[in-house]
Amino acid sequence: MAEKKKMSNTVKYSVPAIAIVAVVALAVFTGQSSSQAVSTVLLGNSTNFAVLAGSGITNTGATTVSGTAGGDLGSAPTPAFTGAVGVTTTGTKYLAAEAIVVGAKAALDTAYLDAQGRPSTSTIAADLGGQTLVGGVYTGASSIGLTGTLILDGANNADSVWIFQAGSTLTTASSSVVSLINGAQACNVFWQVGSSATIGTGSNFVGHVFAQTAITDNGGSTIQGQLLARDAAVTLNNTTIVNDACAAVVVPTTPPATATATPTPTASATATPTATATPSPEASTTAGGELPNTETPWVSYAIIGALIALLGGVAVATRGKRKQDAK
Repeated sequence: MAEKKKMSNTVKYSVPAIAIVAVVALAVFTGQSSSQAVSTVLLGNSTNFAVLAGSGITNTGATTVSGTAGGDLGSAPTPAFTGAVGVTTTGTKYLAAEAIVVGAKAALDTAYLDAQGRPSTSTIAADLGGQTLVGGVYTGASSIGLTGTLILDGANNADSVWIFQAGSTLTTASSSVVSLINGAQACNVFWQVGSSATIGTGSNFVGHVFAQTAITDNGGSTIQGQLLARDAAVTLNNTTIVNDACAAVVVPTTPPATATATPTPTASATATPTATATPSPEASTTAGGELPNTETPWVSYAIIGALIALLGGVAVATRGKRKQDAK
């Protein structure tokens, strides 16, 4: 009885313990997975604007603006647009603070505050050049700099999102590059800048730039995204801007199986086997003329007897155990 009780207690306490460990492991795994998930920043009515400013737009040279999300340019409340004639765009150049521009500025304010308020997942401690970053919220207490190449790794997830929070300025060196790999998309990269952003000459930059004050391209840069300034001006200089929407994720489908005709086997003639006469066995004799012994050896009887005795012993022992338990 004591042994049975001991085994029962072991099972009794082991099952809850295993359940608790499983629950804790699941919680830890879920927490680690969800901590890296970052949702996109909604652009609202500012989506169509490749360039948006607060105190005017200035352009030098030949600037090209396009993109599937929109190629509009505008400024409000100050609608000044210097050098607009040098800008070629697939969208609209707004030369006045029209309602659509004012609405876009309101949407920019909302997007800026959203990006600014996201909880940080990593701190930027050095220049971003030479780093490879997966999706997350990266925070620089003061300025953020980029010299060389920054690689953004989508980890084969087209919905990966990067939000960079700069306490003050964003500055890229000449010929700096932001490179996208493994499914990363420019539409999911956001730069929230506490003051001004400066794009170095000949840079290849990626992302939506939300600057509290001014944004300046020093010349000849390519931007995949938007240049959106809340309060001050946006300065363009032979700039190329491509404001594309996110590409739809294509889920591969399995083509239907094609039926393949199976050839019908051709019957082949089978040769009829020829019966062979089998000679009748004859009794053979051992030396001395005696027939071989065909009786069951005595060893077999001994084994059978031993098994019967063993079964009997087990039955007796079991009966005695039951009587003892009954007492």
